[in-house]
Amino acid sequence: MQQLPDTIRLTYIIAAILLITFVAFIVLMVIVYNKRQIFFIQQQRLKEVEHQNELLQKELEKQKSIEKERERISHDMHDDLGAGISALKLQAEFLRQRADDEELQADIDELLKTSEEMNISMREMLWSLNSGNDTLGSFIDYAILYAGNFLKKTKIVLHSECEDIIDETPVSTEQRRNLFLCLKEAVNNVYKHSGADSLYLSFSQEKSNFIMEVADNGRGIPDGQQEGNGLRNMKRRIEEQGGELTCLSGNPGTCLFFKITL
Repeated sequence: MQQLPDTIRLTYIIAAILLITFVAFIVLMVIVYNKRQIFFIQQQRLKEVEHQNELLQKELEKQKSIEKERERISHDMHDDLGAGISALKLQAEFLRQRADDEELQADIDELLKTSEEMNISMREMLWSLNSGNDTLGSFIDYAILYAGNFLKKTKIVLHSECEDIIDETPVSTEQRRNLFLCLKEAVNNVYKHSGADSLYLSFSQEKSNFIMEVADNGRGIPDGQQEGNGLRNMKRRIEEQGGELTCLSGNPGTCLFFKITL
């Protein structure tokens, strides 16, 4: 009678040992499997990081190459076209001094006007190509300078203000170029159509959002007038950069809000 309980007890002990061993084996296998999985995931992430670094390096090299080419084109334009336009202006002024015919003088004056417009356009292109101008502060300075030069021979008085602008904020070349072309079109529209005597330029920044406001105190857009090519072009340009244009018109004045994420 004593043997049976001892045998059962021994059986239970052996079964318990086997169960514990089996559970320990399972836990060990799970731990090993998890470690291998973690190691595999780490290796995959490391490969992805290395791949991303390679892509980033290639992109940086591409950007440097583009910037170098832009600078080369800028220098060539300044040296060749700039010198050519200056020589053309000097020659035209020399001919004007020698011309006695009023009609010929008028033609030469037109030639001088065209050469000056070419010179201004070339300076705008040089500014656009210069990667050193790819900041918000540089854009705003040039925008105010352009508007001032454009309006100085008109009756329109320029007023400008900036709010919460971080000058060093990067602006892509495409964004800078399209913002400037929108500004150029807006200022030209004020001059040609508004009948205003004041133009207000306002620039503000809210984190990565940049807002440019162009407003005047003119007659406004007549009710029912269809949207012109200038306004459509400005909308297209700003929307292509992921931004939006809002136009508010009353009497007096028209206000354009250009909003873009930098």
